[in-house]
Amino acid sequence: MPAALPRRYEDVRGATVSALLPVCRQGPGFSPSLAVEGVSEEPVPDEEEGSTTWSYSFSQLPQFLSGSWSEFSAQPENFLKGCKWAPDGSCILTNSADNILRIYNLPPEMYSEGEQREYAEMVPVLRMVEGDTIYDYCWYSLMSSSQPDTSYVASSSRENPIHIWDAFTGELRASFRAYNHLDELTAAHSLCFSPDGSQLFCGFNRTVRVFSTARPGRDCEVRATFAKKQGQSGIISCIAFNPAQPLYACGSYGCSLGLYAWDDGSLLALLGGHRGGITHLCFHPDGNRFFSGARKDAELLCWDLRQPGHPLWSLNREVTTNQRIYFDLDPTGQFLVSGSTSGAVSVWDTGEAGHERKPEPVLSFLPQKDCTNGVSLHPSLPLLATASGQRVFPEPTESGDEEEQEVDLPLLSMRHVHLECQLQLWWCGGSPDTSIPDAQQGEREQGGTKRGGGEFI
Repeated sequence: MPAALPRRYEDVRGATVSALLPVCRQGPGFSPSLAVEGVSEEPVPDEEEGSTTWSYSFSQLPQFLSGSWSEFSAQPENFLKGCKWAPDGSCILTNSADNILRIYNLPPEMYSEGEQREYAEMVPVLRMVEGDTIYDYCWYSLMSSSQPDTSYVASSSRENPIHIWDAFTGELRASFRAYNHLDELTAAHSLCFSPDGSQLFCGFNRTVRVFSTARPGRDCEVRATFAKKQGQSGIISCIAFNPAQPLYACGSYGCSLGLYAWDDGSLLALLGGHRGGITHLCFHPDGNRFFSGARKDAELLCWDLRQPGHPLWSLNREVTTNQRIYFDLDPTGQFLVSGSTSGAVSVWDTGEAGHERKPEPVLSFLPQKDCTNGVSLHPSLPLLATASGQRVFPEPTESGDEEEQEVDLPLLSMRHVHLECQLQLWWCGGSPDTSIPDAQQGEREQGGTKRGGGEFI
């Protein structure tokens, strides 16, 4: 079992929120400018920092800790659409087919001491209901639960403005509205906050709109990605910022990748290599490489900004539908983890890869027998979150003998469909490396529960 976490990881979301909000809130409106002023870009020293550190290890099968499944079984085909850890790691955000964003805290059992700990099923602490299909969602880049004024979530849904949700109360705090050339409200297909939290970048058809987070409303900067039959065409489906250089990448459903300057949005490079529409982007922490994945495309491509003409190498994963299949890098950039349509989760060690040799999978396991569409690696703990489920269609009923044909059977049936829509947490490391005397060392026994456990592939 994993060692108990120090109390600095424990979230204040819940019973103590009512006591904190009157002190921390600056007013009823959304004011990220105040939040940015209160957050230092330099790392704040922690009293316990340096005493205990965890690292990811995929030398053995990840250990199932807890999850949530009853929450998604109340409605038929309520499959998940990804999961994302908060930047401070205090909670995790999920999206599902019922158009509800849910926030889960870390399991309270992780803070308790003892070798044998039974984890209860996770229950969301907040539910934020959107009006229609959710296109994209993201955390505020400077989010910290210790400062509630920075705890916000942005979401975009069909025929609705961009909503800013309070991650402590679940209330709608602000809206950003985009209008087309006919002055009609249009929905963003992708969202991404700038690293400094001052801007919200939103992807539209052949356009990126940039809103100032200090001023909600309709005022924005319009950056066309395609003009005079040149540039990046199609809907901008995903946006990612380079952590080390002032540029960002845009993926398009037109199967192209674009690199743009942060300050003015000028096109730096236009890349192509995918056979399907781009669905997800992720930069390496060193800022020199980034990864891209597409729908109905079995290749996960790695690009080097120093040689952007062609992919550095490609990795294979199973993606046979139009569903967005997420992948993620650990904070050090060593391990790349991806889901798949078949449900298998694959892990590659990118630290051993070179310019001419692509990495080989170090681990592949099956969390469940349904599609694994979401994976997210915790920013400071060896915790892997997976989200599963997909849209399924009924199959024609098989014809039997004459006696069975007398019974009125439906023409279409779902009896052979196996649905597993759930959020799961996995421990991907041994005991922590610690300098505290008498600390527990070594690897703990690997366990499981009735709901999880996984299996090697």
